[in-house]
Amino acid sequence: MHGFYIYAVTAMLLFCLGLWGLASHKNLLRKIVALNVMAGGVFLLFISIANPDQSGQVDPVPQAMVLTGIVVAISLTAFALFLTRRIHEKTGHAELDTSCSIEDEEG
Repeated sequence: MHGFYIYAVTAMLLFCLGLWGLASHKNLLRKIVALNVMAGGVFLLFISIANPDQSGQVDPVPQAMVLTGIVVAISLTAFALFLTRRIHEKTGHAELDTSCSIEDEEG
């Protein structure tokens, strides 16, 4: 049971690190990386839950959820990178700024 706590604490630290990166940076690429770090923390937590019980069997449901989550995370990351590229093409920068918008740039 000691290994579970190590993985759970590491997962929480990864999630908090990603949350801090998401809140503190304006650059969209850094926000995408922070979201991926948060997802890694969630995946690690699910894997730590799937530890063997008294009979030595590992629960396959959290492993299947993690594999599905990895596929979804890769797809969302690719889409977010595409959107970031389009924003960079339209505005000339990839940072969130509340003073200007895409409509202001076009008009």
